[in-house]
Amino acid sequence: MSATGTYNKLVPEPTPHSAPYWEGLNRRKLLLQKCCGCGRIRHYPQPMCPSCHSTEVEWVEASGRGVIHSWTITHHAFHPGVRDDLPYTLATVDLDEGVRMLAQLRAVPAEKLRIGLPVRVDYETVKDGLTLPYLVPGEPA
Repeated sequence: MSATGTYNKLVPEPTPHSAPYWEGLNRRKLLLQKCCGCGRIRHYPQPMCPSCHSTEVEWVEASGRGVIHSWTITHHAFHPGVRDDLPYTLATVDLDEGVRMLAQLRAVPAEKLRIGLPVRVDYETVKDGLTLPYLVPGEPA
């Protein structure tokens, strides 16, 4: 999917610690931090490993596959920019790499939602320099 028109929703503001994550999304790759001290993979990007407190990190490409851990269906707009999207589903996903991520889930009717449902990450470029991840049904790993 590509950007068309004006994007009027809230946009993330990358930090020095999260910039590689957002740059990866712009290349349609889901990148996760891997601690150089203990090897722990983490998400969302953080300046320090919560396990060993190392600040050394490398970025690894994730498979983009996982299963639904939890979800919520949003019926009230928290921001005027999402009013036309209502209702929409936000899902917490257990990625195959062992971390969780939160993203909008698309193309799954409410009656088909279930914990453990396989999903995969897809990408939407919403404006120049900003690609966001979202979730769609996926094949079991």
